[in-house]
Amino acid sequence: MIRIETLRRWTLWTFMAVSAFAAIEPSPYEFMFAVTVLAFARSGLSFDRAIIPMIVLLATLNAGGLLSLTPWVDERASVMFVAISVYIAVTAVFFAGLVANDPINRLSTIRSGYVVAGTLAAILGILGYFNVMGLGPYFTLYDNSRASGPFKDPNVFGPFLVPPIVWLAQDLLLKRKNAIGALGPLLIMLVGILLSFSRGAWGVVIASIALLIIFTFLTTRSAALRWRIVVLTALGVLGLVALVMAALSIPSISDILVSRATLNQEYDVGELGRFGAQLRSIPMLLDLPFGFGPLRFETIFPRNEAPHEVYINGFAAYGWLGGLSLIAFTGVTLYVGFRQVFQRSSLQADSIAIWASLLPQMVQGLQIDTDHWRHLFLMFGCLYGLASAARIERARRPQGLLRAAA
Repeated sequence: MIRIETLRRWTLWTFMAVSAFAAIEPSPYEFMFAVTVLAFARSGLSFDRAIIPMIVLLATLNAGGLLSLTPWVDERASVMFVAISVYIAVTAVFFAGLVANDPINRLSTIRSGYVVAGTLAAILGILGYFNVMGLGPYFTLYDNSRASGPFKDPNVFGPFLVPPIVWLAQDLLLKRKNAIGALGPLLIMLVGILLSFSRGAWGVVIASIALLIIFTFLTTRSAALRWRIVVLTALGVLGLVALVMAALSIPSISDILVSRATLNQEYDVGELGRFGAQLRSIPMLLDLPFGFGPLRFETIFPRNEAPHEVYINGFAAYGWLGGLSLIAFTGVTLYVGFRQVFQRSSLQADSIAIWASLLPQMVQGLQIDTDHWRHLFLMFGCLYGLASAARIERARRPQGLLRAAA
């Protein structure tokens, strides 16, 4: 008979491995989430007081969304928007309880499945970009000019690849994995991010790897590891420069690369552009306790499908209650993340990888709507799950020391 933990591990791994296929609706991710919940529902989840702030603030965020939905309940798109928000919040709570119950084994399974998902997604994006076997229309957007992989948007495809890249980079730093086994998928995903031509993803992957290096360097007590970090960082910078130079040697890539490297695109600037719409919306939202309503931003600013700023979208789609809850959730998460990174525990390295991946994507919310990014809420759940497990570890430690002394 298959042991229950073995079955759970394979269910969770499959759940992660199919997480990249977001262009299909309903996606395999939704199906596997239901299966995974069933697998872990009985004695597979732990909910500690460290998770309560996330549960409460995500609940009030979505309560704001439900209140803002009231005038628009006959609008199917608005109803679906709120339903997806509630669903994604539930997944974050689920991941928190799952990781808190068995952080080392569960995170190892999540990492393994996610690396496979990221590698497959990047391969599909690369094949699509170069139109191998006619796959361009399926895995790219804008006339094969930007790789999107199995996602609807290159700006989500790119950031999705960041956590597995950080995990593999950490494996190299800590010598937890064979270098060849880590470098192969790492290089594939870096090429995938490059070909997404997502300025946000480029910034996030650089910032995440930089934070991984900084946090690891500051928290390690090993002089040998610090020297290894310096050497690998220098080699990594040289490798990244070589990758970009190789990309620039291909005219079709270099032209788009130079164009996308411009900070202000035509659709960003001007009174009717993205930034102009954001600024004009603020005084309007100050007079609307329930915001514009879910997905109503575009009806007021027709040139803009969304605010492209998660906090403005918080007030626009979720009202004052939702917007303030989102700000509070961000503040609490910043505290939890930095505390986890710099507090000694057996889970410190895992916390460093999660927080290095998560923090830049939280900052990216200032540039794009991230409130429906499934991988972002996976990381939120993992962070709070680690915080819960670390709190329990600290609570048990003095008792163990007392027994040892006796």
